[in-house]
Amino acid sequence: MQEFEIKNLELQLLELRSEHRDLDEIIHEMIDSMHPDQLKIQRLKKRKLRVKDSIIRLESLLIPDLDA
Repeated sequence: MQEFEIKNLELQLLELRSEHRDLDEIIHEMIDSMHPDQLKIQRLKKRKLRVKDSIIRLESLLIPDLDA
């Protein structure tokens, strides 16, 4: 993998981690509110899981190949 590709993947990873943290905060704020919107919370939780899956996928791409 070329250096440019690695830097691009690392940047994507940082953005996804930030989005994951933001979603987590929003979800917790909504749960703690007086009248939580359960449907919206569920949608946000699903989005958070998709982001987490993307993070795991990118992290696995960045692991160096030990056979090289």
